[in-house]
Amino acid sequence: MVDADTTRRTLLLGLAAISFAGRALAETIVDLEWRDLLPEDDRSLPGNLQQLLPHDEADLAARQPMSTGIRTDWNGQEVRLSGFIVPIDYKGTGVSAFILVPYVGACVHVPPPPANQLVFVTTGTPYESTGMFEAVTVTGMFGTASTSTQLAEIGYALSADDIRPYR
Repeated sequence: MVDADTTRRTLLLGLAAISFAGRALAETIVDLEWRDLLPEDDRSLPGNLQQLLPHDEADLAARQPMSTGIRTDWNGQEVRLSGFIVPIDYKGTGVSAFILVPYVGACVHVPPPPANQLVFVTTGTPYESTGMFEAVTVTGMFGTASTSTQLAEIGYALSADDIRPYR
């Protein structure tokens, strides 16, 4: 027979363990900035917006600058990164795949940034976007992945667990 003090102690230890595990899990998410995706020796941010092009300009993808390399530091880790949505695929009314870009207009209105400044995002739960270039914060499993679309070559991939409007 278990007495009330032992039950209470066991319950408190269990709650403490759950609380600790929850904090540890939350601490494992790496907050990334776009500069973090550049090679360590490259501190410039691509995406020169000096030459805004008309919407009907042909072949923006052909004007994509070469990537200076990618980083593998966060492969297989949960990360959080904010950027803008360029939809690639829909499921129903929600976006199920998109390119996360560092600035508005990338890949559509201006030439795309280098591959090391683009992230291909997929999600099992389609995101109900408010439109092209919505600002979002994406959390999920991150990795390097060479992906080619009609819009650009992409250097990274993120399997999204959570997509939220940027705040």
